[in-house]
Amino acid sequence: MARAATLPVLNGETGLAHYLAEIRKFPMLEPQEEYMLAKRWREHDDRDAAHKLVTSHLRLVAKIAMGYRGYGLPISEVVSEGNVGLMQAVKRFEPDKGFRLATYAMWWIKASIQEYILRSWSLVKMGTTANQKRLFFNLRKVKGKIQALDDGDLKPDQITEIATRLNVSEDEVISMNRRLSGDASLNAPIRATEGESGEWQDWLVDDHESQEEMLIEQDELENRRGMLSSALGVLNDRERRIFEARRLAEEPLTLEELSAEFDISRERVRQIEVRAFEKVQDAVKAAAKRQAQALRTIDAQPAA
Repeated sequence: MARAATLPVLNGETGLAHYLAEIRKFPMLEPQEEYMLAKRWREHDDRDAAHKLVTSHLRLVAKIAMGYRGYGLPISEVVSEGNVGLMQAVKRFEPDKGFRLATYAMWWIKASIQEYILRSWSLVKMGTTANQKRLFFNLRKVKGKIQALDDGDLKPDQITEIATRLNVSEDEVISMNRRLSGDASLNAPIRATEGESGEWQDWLVDDHESQEEMLIEQDELENRRGMLSSALGVLNDRERRIFEARRLAEEPLTLEELSAEFDISRERVRQIEVRAFEKVQDAVKAAAKRQAQALRTIDAQPAA
């Protein structure tokens, strides 16, 4: 078997146009061709087939990556992380499930890029809540929609509108806006003329709850996430896709969009969503009950 060619490499912002031109040379795949290549890869470990699956979707990675250019990170790194997500998707793709690779890969690509961004941003590395993540990834977009693009603090009416749109508190909007606007300056070293050393962020007052409270809250959150993650295992691929797209996504898809994706009626999508929710709910309740019984068993044991 011939050795698969290497992927095009993006070298910084200056090489972006060249990279985009290179990846456009790779042909898009017809559904049947994609299916056969995926079968060859899964059943015969055909690396040439895997290479064609990857290269035919590099444009999808680039398109998704461009949506994250506002986070101050090298676009070459963002694209590279997206390509890693794409390769993970190709590795796990099961063509017999009835999905196109693009549908499946999109979630791997976004997850890989977002994980990279969260790792890279010092201000959201520790103690990131669900609301903070929602703000982090959506604040710039919402500010653009309401034309609140000036640097500095937001106006009161802008704060209220953003908080309403993203279902977060106004204080969280103010805090995240200041963080995103001033990350570079907070990490900048204090000038010697100011009589101190270190970075500006070293002098920020910590008005958060104690570490003990944060650990308890984080443990509880991780426990809930764990139960939800396990509960999702009771769903088949179609149920899980619809459930996540309708119930867990930051911007839920419409019944119309999912109807087109699966080539079924909107009513059928709704039925699958309701049934999936019931199955997940039952699984979470069962897990919580088992956990409570285990805790009671531990409490009932005599002390050593």
